Amino acid sequence: MNQQEIAKGIERDGLQPGLKPRHIQMIALGGVIGAGLFVGASVVVKNAGPAAIISFLITGILIVLVMRMLGELASSMPATGSFYEYARQACNENVVLSKIAGFTTGWSYWYFWCMVVTFETLAAAKLVHYWYPDLPGWMISVVFLALMTLTNLYSVKSFGEFEFWFASIKVAAICVFLLFGTLYMLGMWPSHAFSGLNIMLSNGGFAPNGWGPVLAGAVAATGFYCGAELCTIAAAETADPVKSVAKATSSVISRVLLFYVGSIFFVVCIVPWNSEAISFPYVSALTIMKVPYAPDIMNAVILVAVLSCLNSGIYATSRMLFALTRHGDAPKFVAKLSKNGVPRNAVLLSTVIAWLATVASIMNDDIMTFLVESYGTAAIFVYVCIAFSQIKLRNRMEREDPSKIRVKMWGFPYLSYVTIAGMLIIMLSMAFIPSQQMAFWFGMAAIGTIVICGALRVFFGQQETVRINIDEVEAKTNH
Repeated sequence: MNQQEIAKGIERDGLQPGLKPRHIQMIALGGVIGAGLFVGASVVVKNAGPAAIISFLITGILIVLVMRMLGELASSMPATGSFYEYARQACNENVVLSKIAGFTTGWSYWYFWCMVVTFETLAAAKLVHYWYPDLPGWMISVVFLALMTLTNLYSVKSFGEFEFWFASIKVAAICVFLLFGTLYMLGMWPSHAFSGLNIMLSNGGFAPNGWGPVLAGAVAATGFYCGAELCTIAAAETADPVKSVAKATSSVISRVLLFYVGSIFFVVCIVPWNSEAISFPYVSALTIMKVPYAPDIMNAVILVAVLSCLNSGIYATSRMLFALTRHGDAPKFVAKLSKNGVPRNAVLLSTVIAWLATVASIMNDDIMTFLVESYGTAAIFVYVCIAFSQIKLRNRMEREDPSKIRVKMWGFPYLSYVTIAGMLIIMLSMAFIPSQQMAFWFGMAAIGTIVICGALRVFFGQQETVRINIDEVEAKTNH
C-alpha cells in the first residue's frame, strides 16, 4: 500500500482497484432493480390496490435513509466488508459484543445474498422456459450459475463491466417505461385519449382494501429494495472509494424512488389493480399500450435483471466472506487471492453453497419455501445493524475528529432513530400479518442460528486464546 492510499484510509487487503466510478454508479442503481420490481410488485398491488404506491414510498424512504447513513460511514471510513467492519467498530467498547455483532451482521448478509443467488438462478431457468419449454430447468441453472461464476473469477473489472452494461439495460428499460407511461397518461399515445386517473380510481378507489394491506405491502416491498448497499462493499476495489461511494449513494437516493414509485404509479393507472393482468404488471401495461412483442421484450428485460442480480449476488457473497476472514470469522483459506486480486476460494465456496441450495430447492419445495421466506428478514436485520452502527460511530467521530465526516446524515440523530424505529416496526409487523408470519419466523430462525454460531465462535476463540497463553507461560517457566 503506497502513501497516497494510506492517506485515503483504504484497506484493500490485496484486492485490486479495478472498479471505476461508472461501475459503482450502476452497481448501486442496478442493485435495486431486480425481478422483485418487475414481477414481485404485483403481489403488493393485488393486496393494497393503487395504494401500493404508498407501500413502496414508505419503504423507499426508509431505504434512502439507510443508504444515506451507510454513505456517511463508507465515505468517512472506507473498509473491506463495509458494515461488517462498522458493526465491530461500533461495539468495540465490549470485545465480546463487538465480535458477535460483526459475526452476525457479516454472516446474515452473506446468507441473504446466497439465498438471492439461489432464487435468481431458479428464476432465470423459468424465464428461459418461456422460449424453450423443453430444456431441463437444472441444466439452465447450471449454465447461468457457471457463467456468472466465471465472470467473477476472471477479475473485478470483468464483474464491473458486466454489471455496468446489464444494469444499464435495466435502467434504460425503466426509463423507457416511464416515458411511455407519461405519454399514455397525457393522451399523447397513438389511439388513446387523455384518461387521467380513471383506471386507478374506478375499481374501489385508491385504497379499496383499507390501509392494513398498505402496511403489509410496505413490509413485503422491503426486500425488493435491497442491493443498493452493494456499492459500499465494492468501495475497497475502487481507486478513490470516498469520492465514488459518496457520489453513488447520493445518486441512488432520488432514482430509487423515481424508478419504483414512478413505475408502480403508471402500472396502476394503466392496468386495473383487480384484474388477472396485474400478475404481470409491466407486460400487461405494455400490451394495453399495444407495444409490439411486449411479452418477449419484458421477458428479456427481466432475464437481464435476474442475471444482473445473480452476478451481483456472487460478488457480494464472495467479498463479504473474504472480509469475514480478517478477524477470524471465516476460514482463512477463503481469503486466498488470484493473480488478478480476486478472492477465488470465496467465490467458489459461495457458488457451491448457492448451487447446493438450488439443487435442494428443485428436489424439495419446502426447502425453497424456507429459503425464499427467510432471506428478507435477514436483509432488514442487516439494515437495522447499519443504523445502530451509524449512530454510535457518528457520535464517536464528532468527539474525536469531526473533519472525517464527509457525507452527513440528514437530521442526525433524529432521522437515524426514526429509521431504526421504522425498520423495527416493519420487522415486528411481520409477526402479526398472516401473509408475512412464515417469513418472520423463518427469518428469525436463520438469524438466531447465526447469533448462536457467533457466540460459540467467540467462546471457543477465547478458550483457544487462554490455552495459548497458558502454553506460553509454561514454556517461559520451563525455560
